[in-house]
This record gives sequence, structure tokens and C-alpha cells, in this order.
Amino acid sequence: MQDHESPPRRLPLSIVAGISVLILATGGAVAWWGWNTISQRQTAPSVTQRSQPAQEEPKSPPIKANPSETGQPLTKNAPAAAEKTLQVFWLKGPGEEVALTAVPVKLSSSQNSGALVEAAVRQLLAGPSDASVTTTIPRGTTLKSLSVRDDGIHIDLSKEFTQGGGTTSMTARVAQILYTATSLNPNAQVWLSVEGEPLNTLGGEGLMLDQPMTRNGFKKDFSL
Repeated sequence: MQDHESPPRRLPLSIVAGISVLILATGGAVAWWGWNTISQRQTAPSVTQRSQPAQEEPKSPPIKANPSETGQPLTKNAPAAAEKTLQVFWLKGPGEEVALTAVPVKLSSSQNSGALVEAAVRQLLAGPSDASVTTTIPRGTTLKSLSVRDDGIHIDLSKEFTQGGGTTSMTARVAQILYTATSLNPNAQVWLSVEGEPLNTLGGEGLMLDQPMTRNGFKKDFSL
């Protein structure tokens, strides 16, 4: 007995159509996914790598200018105080024949010239400590003010300076003030006042005084 081969079984047409649709759908999805991936790679923004901040170079210390180059004065140490010799003028001589005599006085030179002159005049007004000399400046006379200016030395005394004595006494006391005040500068001019008023006449006899006064005006009366 011959075996008969069974004819091949065919799938129904509806199944074949369904499988074809599935294959087409699957292939399209795969194609769409691939295209979308490529597109994202092309349009994705590029990431810029930030560079490290540059390190700042160390700043050089400022260069200090030489004062001599900038015009600034150079600082100098103050000079040490030293003694300076001035002269206080007293009177010496018998009777009416009196003469000026100078006694040296040492004062600190760290003071200005006005302070040095003022110290010398104050010693004169205080009276002599040596019995061999005398003064015709009335006791109680005080120094009201003393200033050294461009036009000379201005001295203001108390009212006691005008009291008592004759012409010789009046002239001598003015000379004592004048010569002591010009100890540092013999050519300086002196302006003399009493209680703030210029002293143009002195004493009851009316001794006339020319202001400003200098040593030249008293050379004929007092020799040194």
C-alpha cells in the first residue's frame, strides 16, 4: 500500500495579512526610533567645558619713593638744647657819673629769640644780685609783654617804670632796657610802651624819646 503524502497546509489568508501588518508596524517603529536617535544627536546642544580661572600673579609691594625725589622735606632730628650767652646791663659808677656794664647770662638756646630776650629782660627787672652794680629801674616794674617782629622788638612795661628820678635816672633806665633787649642783635630797633601806650615822654622833666630806639641814640650818654 503506497503512502500518500498529505498536501501542505496553507495558513488562512486573514492570518497572513495580520502577520504582514505586524511586520510593517514593527519595522516602522524600529525605523522611527533610529531616526529620532540620530536627530537628537545632531540637535543636542554642545556642552562647553569651562576652563579653570587663571591664577592671579602675586602683586609686587609698592615702591616707596625717596623723599628727596618727591619734594617732601627730609625729617631731621631736633638739635639738642645748648646754652646761649646773653647780656644783662646794669649801672656802675660813683654819683652822677654812671656807665653801663654788661653781665653775661647763660640761657637755653632751644628757645626762640623772643623767649631768650624776654628771659634776659625779666632778670633785669628783678634787680641785681651783685652789690657792685646797681639799677635805676624802679622796684616793682614788671614786663607786660615782649615780642620780636619784623620791625623790631616791642616791649610793654608796667606803670612803675615811669616813677621817680631825674633826667639822668630816666635816661639810664631806658638804656638798660634797650641794651639788654638788643643783646642778641645790637642793631635791632626797640619800641617801648607803658601799659600799652607808646612811651614818647618820660618823667616830670619830660624826657623825649624817639621811637623806635636804637643803641646809636644813647652812645653819647653811655659808653660801654
